[in-house]
Amino acid sequence: MRTHESSLRHDPVSMSDARRAFAAAPVAALLATGLGAGLSPVAPGTAGSLLGLAVAWQLWSHAGIVGSPVGLLMSGLAVGALGVWVSGPVCRALASEDPGCVVIDEVSGQLIACAGAAGVPGAPAWAWIAAFVLFRAFDIIKPLGIRRLQALPGGLGVVADDVLGGAYAAGLLALSRWL
Repeated sequence: MRTHESSLRHDPVSMSDARRAFAAAPVAALLATGLGAGLSPVAPGTAGSLLGLAVAWQLWSHAGIVGSPVGLLMSGLAVGALGVWVSGPVCRALASEDPGCVVIDEVSGQLIACAGAAGVPGAPAWAWIAAFVLFRAFDIIKPLGIRRLQALPGGLGVVADDVLGGAYAAGLLALSRWL
């Protein structure tokens, strides 16, 4: 069964493990590790989420329709689809169902969560911070059926729980518009 960094699911990735993954599938490893963010020795999932937050903020600030709530949602889903494909070879190279260094799923989920922040009128800083905190909470605690998605096979199990966690975070932020 897959678990998460805060519940001690991920074994730390040694440099020799990282080299093995990059040797076996260099492009997949680069993308799956969030351009190296997942190689952080401390909280790689959080590093991946911070990367997703930074990308979402840049898209919202400079990319027009791609930075809109729908654009961020679609971007997150596209990154998630890519994550399903690239995480498999890295998981196989590391002989792990969901190694901690694979953070493309966190990038995907965070982009989706940020769609909710972009939808708050004026997209204030508190909404972006809330998107980050809510997504991390859903990713770590895994309530409301999120944990069950980890049992899906291969890369789908790596990514699906983070996509749902991001959707829950975005949904809560969307509700904040009416509170």
